[in-house]
Amino acid sequence: MHEDATAVEIRPHLRLLHGMRRPANWLQLVRFGLVGGVGFVVNLAVYALLVHFAGVDYHVAAVVAWLVAVMNNFVLNRHWTFDAGEGRAHFQAMRFLVVSLVALGMSLLLLTLFVEDAGIAKVPAQALAVAASMPLNFLGNKLWSFR
Repeated sequence: MHEDATAVEIRPHLRLLHGMRRPANWLQLVRFGLVGGVGFVVNLAVYALLVHFAGVDYHVAAVVAWLVAVMNNFVLNRHWTFDAGEGRAHFQAMRFLVVSLVALGMSLLLLTLFVEDAGIAKVPAQALAVAASMPLNFLGNKLWSFR
């Protein structure tokens, strides 16, 4: 019985190793990174404008910046990164939104910790928080939203 349990535990690990050997997965990761980079710039630009020029609370600014970046990233990831244009857009959009909301939650938590506990300035703190949520975003979208 112990051997069966070990085989089950190893299976996801082997799947990950098998996936790492496929060049297409690495290309997807690069594309996701490029789309994420564009979204990152859009996010920070909107955030900085709202915080520094419009005087919006940094939490509200983070959510608005996230909304703008998420719309941009969904379209680019759907059509370019994951080539999922033939799938049902509304179904993919709902899954993308769920993954993005989880990543937003993590990002907001980190942003608050960086600003209030670590004393990091708001824009650099936003940059760190968004960057830290990228791996979660990639895995969620690759394995669930656009599979």
